[in-house]
Amino acid sequence: RAGGLKAAKPGDNSKDVSVQRALNEETLVSAAQKVKEAGRDFTYFIVVLVGIGVTGGLFYVIFKELFSSSSPNKIYGDALEKCRSHPEIIGVFGDSIKGYGEATRRGRRQHVSHIEYVKDGLKHMRLKFYIEGTESGKQGTVHVEVKENLETGRFEVRYIFVDVETYPRRAIVIEDNR
Repeated sequence: RAGGLKAAKPGDNSKDVSVQRALNEETLVSAAQKVKEAGRDFTYFIVVLVGIGVTGGLFYVIFKELFSSSSPNKIYGDALEKCRSHPEIIGVFGDSIKGYGEATRRGRRQHVSHIEYVKDGLKHMRLKFYIEGTESGKQGTVHVEVKENLETGRFEVRYIFVDVETYPRRAIVIEDNR
């Protein structure tokens, strides 16, 4: 009796047939539900994979932009530190020197102007940013050029100099490796 059908009695056939029909419909519904659930699970799996891919891409871009030795922001930071520690720059601009990039429409000055190019098979990059110090009205434009070292794959400074934009106008050479 457990799992099987009763032996058919002459007047009891309709009951057995309806039980068997109900079991067949139940297996069809459960198979359809299984396919539906599997499709939903697969869709969730694809959404999770796309999310992981986008997150990984964002982390890669952030790491490359902030921590790579070849990013304009990294080169800008290194050049600004060299400017802040140079005695002649400190004498002209004062102790507290801040650097900033080009002004945008919203008044923010975060974008450091840079251009990348290839010369003689080597990557080069030129940057231009601005500095000012505690001395009133003293401003300067910093020009930096770096080129790629084939052995290490890192950028090395070719030159850093500062154009003092106030009187007396002059250029202060911080580093020249040309």
